[in-house]
Amino acid sequence: MTEQLYRVDAYMRDCSALVLAADPRGIVLDRTVFYAAAGGQPGDQGALIAAGQSCPIATTIYDTDKATILHVAQQGAPVPLPGQTVRAVLDWDTRNKVMRMHTCLHLLCALIKFPVTGGQIGPHESRLDFDIEDAGAVDKVLITNELNRLILADHPVSERWISDAELEASPQLVRTMSVKPPRGSGKVRLIAIGVDGAVDLQPCGGTHVRSTGEIGPVAVSKIEKKGRLNRRIRVVFA
Repeated sequence: MTEQLYRVDAYMRDCSALVLAADPRGIVLDRTVFYAAAGGQPGDQGALIAAGQSCPIATTIYDTDKATILHVAQQGAPVPLPGQTVRAVLDWDTRNKVMRMHTCLHLLCALIKFPVTGGQIGPHESRLDFDIEDAGAVDKVLITNELNRLILADHPVSERWISDAELEASPQLVRTMSVKPPRGSGKVRLIAIGVDGAVDLQPCGGTHVRSTGEIGPVAVSKIEKKGRLNRRIRVVFA
């Protein structure tokens, strides 16, 4: 299993790593700062640099075993060989925007007290789908103002771990109906916004900023009706 350095520090922009395997599906490293696509967060982009050559990485994904991380090279790129040491370098500008957006969506969850049925995080626009029957229950201007109020408050963002059993005993922590937190390792990571999670507290494996103030101004660009119960709320950087 690849050592996931972004779990220790989401602000790491590069690392040295050993190439364990490489085939047309992707490149496997012994350690990485690249986040593999999961939970609505896209896989990281960047480059693997070795022996004066740069191998651009188009995306990062999990293999079918859900444990091995594959760094997918751009078509035609020079691929490093197993046994080589490389420098894994993130496209930090894109990652940072995704981190800010991901934390912003947690704030949106805190404001909209309805079950989440889907979502997607992007560097420029992100969305969450909510199970809301009454379209009048959500207002674009009001949500924009409340999001920016929480952002300007500069709440701390931290993590803590609980056991699978503790999560079973607190099902209200799971807001997403479509994406369930990973279990089986015996522990589950919680992202807490505010002191002791006073603003938001829920399971999440993604990357986040250290405080809400880092997100910057945002706006709800659109609220769409996607079915009788489904309301899609889109957020952009203002």
